[in-house]
Amino acid sequence: MEDWGFWAVAAVLALAVALPLLTTLWRDRDLVPPAAKDMQVYKDQLSEIDRDVTRGTLAADEAQRLRAEIARRLLDADRLLDVGRLLTVAAPTRAAHSSLAPALLITALIAASGAAYWTLGAPGYPDLPLKDRLAQSDALMAARPSQATAVAATPAPQPPTDIAPDFLELMGKLRLAVADRPDDLRGLELLSRNEAALGNFTAAEAAQRQLIAVKGDAATGADHASLAEVLIAAAGGYVSPEAEAELIAALQLDPANPLARYFSGLMFSQSGRFDRTFALWRPLLDEGPADAPWVVAIRARMEDVAYRAGIKYTLPPQTGPGAADIPAAADIAPKDRQAMIEGRVAHLSDRLATDGGTVEDWDRLVR
Repeated sequence: MEDWGFWAVAAVLALAVALPLLTTLWRDRDLVPPAAKDMQVYKDQLSEIDRDVTRGTLAADEAQRLRAEIARRLLDADRLLDVGRLLTVAAPTRAAHSSLAPALLITALIAASGAAYWTLGAPGYPDLPLKDRLAQSDALMAARPSQATAVAATPAPQPPTDIAPDFLELMGKLRLAVADRPDDLRGLELLSRNEAALGNFTAAEAAQRQLIAVKGDAATGADHASLAEVLIAAAGGYVSPEAEAELIAALQLDPANPLARYFSGLMFSQSGRFDRTFALWRPLLDEGPADAPWVVAIRARMEDVAYRAGIKYTLPPQTGPGAADIPAAADIAPKDRQAMIEGRVAHLSDRLATDGGTVEDWDRLVR
């Protein structure tokens, strides 16, 4: 058995606690009754009187009086001893049970303690003070795989199979337009967003980096947060050091940026710093809006994060317009709800196919 040394020490300690208690119970069961002790004392006193008379230190009449008094006490003690014997004979099980019940209780408590630790404890696991845990978390953060390593280990995303041909044609034109005008900020923004929607994260990253380079000092926290989002999506949800650098840049430019705060909390949760995750996510949850994508993601994990951080926390009920719509949608039969969604998508698709539309409209259709 593994960790036998630990269990040997635990067994010795358990015996060290149990044996004195059990020994005391066993010894008390066989103690001499008080009346028997008194009778022995009185007999010793009678012998002492005889010795005093022999030595001449006690007068005969005084000795006679003392013998009579001690004899009376001796008879009283003998009567008490007889009564005790009768009670023991009449109820022999009571004396046995008086010692057996505590002994069984002590044994059961020790056995239950061992069983509970076997189930809930971690035998052989060393002490892990908070300082050591923080150091381990810092070491884990420092040793994280790079973006390239994480992307190489992540399965390639499956491209959408139901994309409208007109949208693909439009994306081709957008790529050519951005290639001809690499400093077109609007084109770069649309290209990055839609390449990411198609699962082309490498192209989306390149477009977003080009956007930030063209903007230069005018690049916003949202721009860096969007680049971090692309990097994280490409790595399958893992926040790499490269993504962290973009999150830091985003928060330096815009400390209130919700996307950067959400992904920063996700990063800390991946390294075991759930306390920092909770500190970042709770304000986001309180600020809303209720239908923000990061709020939905936070609500799904917030109670577990709080538990791992050692914080008592109860997720508040969802509020806002989105919360009011959920019960109404729940009342619709699944078949009818699906038909409603398909009807809206079909209407949008028909309009774009007939009248055309902006890149944002096509992006909405894909999503």
